This record gives sequence, structure tokens and C-alpha cells, in this order.
Amino acid sequence: MSDLTAAFASALVFGLDADLGRIVLLSLRVSLSAVAIAAIIGLPLGAALAVFRFPGRRAIVIAVNAMMGLPPVVVGLIVYLLLSRAGPFGVFGLLFTPTAMIIAQAILIAPLIAALARQLVEDMWAEYEEQLRSLGAGAGRALWTLLWDGRFSLLTVVLAGFGRAIAEVGAVMIVGGNIDQVTRVMTTAIALETSKGDLALALGLGIILIALALAINATAFSINLVLRERQG
Repeated sequence: MSDLTAAFASALVFGLDADLGRIVLLSLRVSLSAVAIAAIIGLPLGAALAVFRFPGRRAIVIAVNAMMGLPPVVVGLIVYLLLSRAGPFGVFGLLFTPTAMIIAQAILIAPLIAALARQLVEDMWAEYEEQLRSLGAGAGRALWTLLWDGRFSLLTVVLAGFGRAIAEVGAVMIVGGNIDQVTRVMTTAIALETSKGDLALALGLGIILIALALAINATAFSINLVLRERQG
């Protein structure tokens, strides 16, 4: 990589290049929306699996844990088939739109959030079950109490989901189509610009992506540090 390429990439980043800014903002909008949807689904689901006991629970827990490793391209293919004109939801015309990308990312990260939340809430339930039951809290009420009490720990779970979403490329490429100024996000733009030989823009986007990853990890580390200090 030449010094000129690095200098041009830095100029794009710090000079607030319009194309680069548009791509970054779309990436954040898609990923944050997907994380919000996944958290709304995954956190209560994980807490319910931790608190309630019912037939088939173990199988559901195993399935949720297994889905943490869903291949992004397979998820993208499934969402593509569902949203294509021949699919059951083709009438809505969502394919190759940011909405399709949000759906794909939400499907990918919801199992991750649910599985991690289940483990956290299960540990809290084991510690506080007797106390909550002595106060008259049933399993349903205890579920929401534990979610609220563990909100800071669960925030690290949500941040982990965001980290996976913002770095995802396979599913969003399939359902979004990588259309310029419509569905082009950081990861798909990096792949495209690298293949075109526009290394400056690809490097600029890579710098921002790495910066976001560092910010996510720093936030998660800071939250865990504060929690340890409170517990200590």
C-alpha cells in the first residue's frame, strides 16, 4: 500500500467525504435498527428460557445456541427467497432495500442476543430466585425484574450483537444488492472498491469500521469494569 493511498484514505475520512459519509450513515441506520429489533425479540426470549421450565425447553435452548453460528450467506439466501417476487412476501417489494438488510441482520443476531441473555439471566435467577419468590414474585414478574436489574450486563450483549451486525457482509450483499446510494454499506463497499482497485475509499471505510469495532469493545469493557467495581 503506497503512502499516497494512505494519505488519500485519511483525507476521505477526516475531510468528511460525502460518498463515504452516506455509506457510513446507512450502515449505522441498518445495523442499529437490526440490533433494536433483535434485542426486543432476543432479550425476553433469553430471559424466558432462563426462568421458565416447560417440556421442550432444552431442545429450544440447544436450537438457539446452534443458531448463533448461522452462516450469513444462508440467512441471506432464505430472506432473498422469502422477499423475492416468487416468495410469500414478494408483494411488499422489500428486496434490494435497506429494510431487507435490516431483516437479514436481525435474524442473524437475535439468536446471539437470546443465547447470551439466557446465560446471564439464568445465573441471576439462580442467585435471586428464593428472594424474589419470598417477595411474592412469580416467574413472569421475576423475568422483567431480572432484565431490569441486569440491564448493564445485558447492554454488553446488545453491543456484541451490534458488533456482528456492523461487520456482516454476506447476507446484506444478497438481499441488498449493494446498490449505490441505496443499499451500499461499509462492508459491501469495501469488497466492491477493493475489487475495482479503489483502495483509498476501501481503506477509508476500513478505518471507520475498525474504529467502530474498537469503540464497541471499549464500551463493553468499561461497562464490565464498572459492574465489577460495584460488585466489589
